[in-house]
Order: sequence, then structure tokens, then C-alpha cells
Amino acid sequence: MATTRPKPKKYRRKLALRQPCVHGESGIELRSYQVVLRPLVTEKGTHQSTRYNAYTFQVNPLATKTQIKAAVEELFNVKVEGVRTQVREGKKRRFRQAMGQLPTWKKAIVTLNEEDKIEFF
Repeated sequence: MATTRPKPKKYRRKLALRQPCVHGESGIELRSYQVVLRPLVTEKGTHQSTRYNAYTFQVNPLATKTQIKAAVEELFNVKVEGVRTQVREGKKRRFRQAMGQLPTWKKAIVTLNEEDKIEFF
């Protein structure tokens, strides 16, 4: 029977120090009006709202999908079916002689129940 070769002390020490990753609650508590910043009224967003009952919002970059769902349900009194999020990279813009960059922002597409609707106008 073949035996395994002994592991070096340094490797055993590294293995002993390794701890499993434990995710906890985020440290920042956001209120619903801090989660949803503004609705995005675009041609594509209007098409999605009429066809698929999905509405787009600019949201806080720190907000999670569950926080976004709770915020939309509280602010607009609707039942949310699903939330899809995108992190939109800021565009490069020219400021005088130097190149700059617009800030990165987060977009959420919220799908509502068939009976619910949000009126922006």
C-alpha cells in the first residue's frame, strides 16, 4: 500500500488558517425612497411597460433585488413578480482637453403582477 508523502508544515498551516466565507447582512440600511431613485421613461421602457408589464427604475447601487422588490411594493402599492438588475458602466465623455467618465449606475427592471399597473403621467 502506497502512503501519501508528508505535506510541508507551511502548507498545513495555510490550510488550518483557511476559514469558510460567511456572508452576513450588509451594514447599510436603506429606506424605500433611498432604494428607488427615479423611473426611467424611455421608448424601450414604455414598450416594456405596455407589452410585458415591466417597469425600469434607476436604483441605488448598493440595493439588492429583495430590497428593490420591497421598495417598489411599498412605494407604488403593487405586487412584484420579479426583478432583474444591471450595472451600467459610466460613459466616457470629453471635458475640455481631458477625457472624463460619467458615474456608474444601477438599473432595475421590475415585472409586476397582471392586475397591477404604475402610472407615471
